[in-house]
Amino acid sequence: MPVTQSATADSPPAQTRLILASSSRYRRELLARLRLPFESISPDVDETPQPGEAPAALALRLSEAKARVIAARHPDALVIGSDQVATIDGSPIGKPGDFARAHAQLTQLSGREVEFHSAMAVTDGTRTERVDVVTRCRFRVLTPAAITAYLHAEEPYDTAGSAKAESLGIALMDRIESDDPTAIIGLPLIALTRILAGFGWDPLDRAGQA
Repeated sequence: MPVTQSATADSPPAQTRLILASSSRYRRELLARLRLPFESISPDVDETPQPGEAPAALALRLSEAKARVIAARHPDALVIGSDQVATIDGSPIGKPGDFARAHAQLTQLSGREVEFHSAMAVTDGTRTERVDVVTRCRFRVLTPAAITAYLHAEEPYDTAGSAKAESLGIALMDRIESDDPTAIIGLPLIALTRILAGFGWDPLDRAGQA
């Protein structure tokens, strides 16, 4: 079940701008689906896990830290921060960075279930709403040749788990279970829409005004 603190406000937004605290093109493309005007600013946040920090707690902490860093610089904005942590058997899986590490990572994940914590925080500088949407992915049993072919085709070296489910990486999967199909890509839009509405940024209200 998602971990969330529900938004309650329904009044018009006090903030005149919407900022995505991320440089990820995948998250930008997801947020653009809601047809809200927004800016994208990369936060400078130390992503080192704290000793003994659980993956879900890490993802939530980093998503809030990213949002708060940008909100402090732009008090007129509503800011969205996000972070994703992939885990297997409770241990985090990082971004591979290169072919060799990605090949080893997918070899480890072959035939196994990976849990992705897609956390998000939305803040106006005073009130902050957070959510962690969990996605469970069962990988197919993958041959070394299949892994090599996929990595050469997509080069997913900036992605935790070495698989881009929004494109060819879906072919690596046996099944995906989640409350939100966009969570695995990095920005859970169902939860985000609910939270934005609580801050007065309901995408459907905005669409009706267009």
